Amino acid sequence: MTALPKLRTALAEIEIAGLAAALDLSGALYLPDEDALVVADLHFEKGSAYARRGSLLPPYDTRETIGTLASAIERFRPGLVIALGDSFHDIGGPERLGEGEREAIAILQAGRDWIWVRGNHDHALPPAIGGEVARELAIGDVVLRHEPAAAPARDIAGHLHPVGKVAMRGRSVRRRCFVTDGERCLLPAFGAYAGGLNACDPAIRGLFPRGFIAHLIGDHRLFAIGHAMLRGD
Repeated sequence: MTALPKLRTALAEIEIAGLAAALDLSGALYLPDEDALVVADLHFEKGSAYARRGSLLPPYDTRETIGTLASAIERFRPGLVIALGDSFHDIGGPERLGEGEREAIAILQAGRDWIWVRGNHDHALPPAIGGEVARELAIGDVVLRHEPAAAPARDIAGHLHPVGKVAMRGRSVRRRCFVTDGERCLLPAFGAYAGGLNACDPAIRGLFPRGFIAHLIGDHRLFAIGHAMLRGD
């Protein structure tokens, strides 16, 4: 496994089908051999989508998500960013971006490659957002896609927004998490307004017939929890 610089301390190092990877507290995954930062389910403009339907959610989620992404990019300084689908909450999301948010994304893209993988919420993306658009891409034997394959596969995916719940000493904690069995990895949703699906749900558990490790994102570190210790909602 490729060693990571010591300054990157708030993460866990794993392998996905032999591919070195690091899990970051932000919810991003870093592939050192590819110098690629991978994020899933940014859901830009979810707030504005809800506002159009009469919800009173504050419309600042895109700004917050971009800020978190900018911090992760600053830490890793990747040559490539891969967004694994549902980067926008709906097809109209790119058009609803504010000028400040549009400029902020362009700044993050400057000087590096950027790939938007299509998701089920944003299966069509306009050229104006910059970068390249792909259905999926492969790195060695591992496929990066939005939705995980139904059958056992070597992939890195999003879509399911996994969260893990543990109960200890009479209290429970529910946190976003990475889910992996060493062959595939599900990323947590990165977006500020994105919800989560319990990792014990059959939709997630069924993807890992041999069991899995959930890396729960704490305030200052990640916690590796075996599937048997997780609790349903």
